[in-house]
Amino acid sequence: MKSHCTFIPLVVLVALSSLTALGQQPPQGLPAKIGFHNAVYDGNGKLLPWTSWEDAIGREMEWYLKCPLDEHGYPNFVFMTFMNGDYQALRMDSIPATQDGTAILSYLKWWAFKGKSDPRILDWARRMGDYLLKETLTPNRGAYPKFTRSTGYYVDFPQFRASQGDSRYGRNVIEPDKGGIAGYALVRLYDATGDKRYLRQALHNADVLARNMRPADATRSPWPFRVDCIIGGEGRGQRSGDMVYILRLFDALIEKGHGRYKIPRAALWKWIKQYQFNSSEDPGKCLWVHFFEDYDMDNNRNSWAPLEMARYLIERKEALDPDWKADAEKLIQFALRHFSDAQPGGVTTMGEQDDDKKPWGGACSKIGGVAALFYAAGGGEQYKELAFLNLNWMTYFIDNDGAPAQRAEASNSVRGGWQEDCHTDVVHNFADAMAAVPEWSGKMGR
Repeated sequence: MKSHCTFIPLVVLVALSSLTALGQQPPQGLPAKIGFHNAVYDGNGKLLPWTSWEDAIGREMEWYLKCPLDEHGYPNFVFMTFMNGDYQALRMDSIPATQDGTAILSYLKWWAFKGKSDPRILDWARRMGDYLLKETLTPNRGAYPKFTRSTGYYVDFPQFRASQGDSRYGRNVIEPDKGGIAGYALVRLYDATGDKRYLRQALHNADVLARNMRPADATRSPWPFRVDCIIGGEGRGQRSGDMVYILRLFDALIEKGHGRYKIPRAALWKWIKQYQFNSSEDPGKCLWVHFFEDYDMDNNRNSWAPLEMARYLIERKEALDPDWKADAEKLIQFALRHFSDAQPGGVTTMGEQDDDKKPWGGACSKIGGVAALFYAAGGGEQYKELAFLNLNWMTYFIDNDGAPAQRAEASNSVRGGWQEDCHTDVVHNFADAMAAVPEWSGKMGR
């Protein structure tokens, strides 16, 4: 096993050395262990990380870079959505578009954060992109031809049937928004590699989405949550909350000179600005419902979509929305109001959705990453503490060898699980936070 070069902030070193040298117990009422590690607190009882963020994520990345390859040349976690701490499958079903789309973005951000110095990271990202291109496309016919699938079974090469909640509606059911996630990730992979195969698929996904866009208002989004990829139509779930990645995809392609997306992009943004940002919080009318592949509840609001929209507003600022700051804060506060929970050490965690408010790793780290970006953009000190303590908490669910847990609950030390929550939708949140506030990485004086 390779050694890890650990950079730990002075305040953490002091706390750790004090606990070790004096056998100091944690402040009264606070847990002595969280996840995989003994808990470390400052003098005010606020949670500190067990090691620096950069070291924790570095360990996790090393663990995944050791993941075995299957006979097709893909690391197991690329096609196994449910993988245990021995790199073996736990369940058959998979979510390729979200899992590998967020993974590509995470790996590219980590590769850039590490100075583009480790070719293994880019190689793994390419294997994810190749999997999306070669193994996950719908049949080349019908309303959504050769479009990235949202669900499947990990044993299928290529994927040819839907799974998870989609399986109830037929093997050809897909989720249009997931094609936006995959398409945007492939644009960024093209930017990193120059491989035009990735750009061609991104353009194709965008073309299919533009062709299937429908009039939208306060009762329905521009695409339904689920559709049959062959027959198309109105589908199921008229209010699909994750429109931001389709917006990202259109914007990225317009910036590359593909002007045919300007009209659908304008219509999509008009709907987001006019309807989604002003959405009722009543679950029966809210436009931040429907995201997770294994759910089919029309009134099930989620934190994932509004927080990802807030991230994009913060990244683009006035170039996207003259009211970006107020709109971003409104979305962050929506997620905090409905899905947050208080944990020991001053930590705020984040639940996924109305029907499941447990702190799964993707949603939980997302509030940390987005809050860090918002703080760095002038959002206020409360967001600094929110982000810092949340991501400190998340380090405890990365074991010494880098194997992560899927859920960030104090008593949870189960290695592996749902890979989006263990890894692929987590790393980019740490990367964004460390880029926004460099001293948090652990490299003091950087």
